[in-house]
Amino acid sequence: MLCARELQNSIGESVHRLLSDQIEAMGLSRHYDVQQQGIYGRNGSEFIFAGIKTNPTRIKSAERISICWVEEAEKVSERSWTILIPTIREDNSEIWVTLNPDEELDPTWQRFVVNPPPDSVVRAFNWHQNPWFPDALRREKDYLYRVDAEAAEHVWGGHCRQNASSQIFRGKYLVEAFAPPSPDTGASWDGPYFGADWGFAQDPTVLVKCWLGEDARKLYVEDEVYRIGLELDDTGPTFERVSGVTQRVVRADSSRPETISHVRNHSQLRIEPAEKWKGSVEDGIAWLRSRETIVIHPRCRHAIEEARLYSYKVDRLTNDVLPEVVDRHNHVWDAIRYALEPLIIAGTSLGVWSRL
Repeated sequence: MLCARELQNSIGESVHRLLSDQIEAMGLSRHYDVQQQGIYGRNGSEFIFAGIKTNPTRIKSAERISICWVEEAEKVSERSWTILIPTIREDNSEIWVTLNPDEELDPTWQRFVVNPPPDSVVRAFNWHQNPWFPDALRREKDYLYRVDAEAAEHVWGGHCRQNASSQIFRGKYLVEAFAPPSPDTGASWDGPYFGADWGFAQDPTVLVKCWLGEDARKLYVEDEVYRIGLELDDTGPTFERVSGVTQRVVRADSSRPETISHVRNHSQLRIEPAEKWKGSVEDGIAWLRSRETIVIHPRCRHAIEEARLYSYKVDRLTNDVLPEVVDRHNHVWDAIRYALEPLIIAGTSLGVWSRL
């Protein structure tokens, strides 16, 4: 079985861990030899892992593949499909495609859902079919349906995202596992930087940990805390679980000074209010978009979700994208702006004059 995805720079970015965990959970360990680069069955079966775009040569040279599973297939390009499909040529071979819909014109959506090939089986699976759907995710789902039903239909309902041209970080971010370099390697990143956005009523409380690498050209989002209904007394202890947060300043939303004071007095956190000025949101977005790339670790699920949904307003009659930011799906990105506030101010002369 070939387990493929569009990009895979390491085995850690594959479904290797998922499969090995399921083998153990189902009591099948005696039937499989789980190795670092592959999984081998006592009956001659084999699981191999590859990125289609990352390593097309390996894909083209693969032989005797009876089943190919393509995970996160919404990201697979048309060129990658033309490389992969002719490779799966055994009699009665199958290609399994799993995806979360993104844009309606994505090659995968068009190829397998809108115009499925002969002998295809297309099924939608959602949280409705999950008998183990946890309460924490149910609260997030209900919250998003309350504040933005259209976005909730994309995130939870499996619908394609509408008007992708309004997406603020479109084409600017990628999702990829990474680890900050060790000083021993001679490479160094600036940071980590921490920012917090406080929850109001049903809004989430958020903490983000991020880095700047390669002469500040790239922003790396390494970790997040995202909690709806987090009690004030639990905020400090929850934040303290994030590695390195007690050794650094946490810049937080200044609109709730009493929250900053309470969390600071009931934890080991060094929290400072982030400055705001007229146009600070727009200045922050412009600074973030001026980075070469924003790399989001796969564990930061809400940062990824908001990167897809954070948008400019759209004229309801003409569908034109307007230069006004929609005040939704921005909790993580507000926290990132707060974390990097001194750098944004230093690099934004307009923001400095507005503050003065």
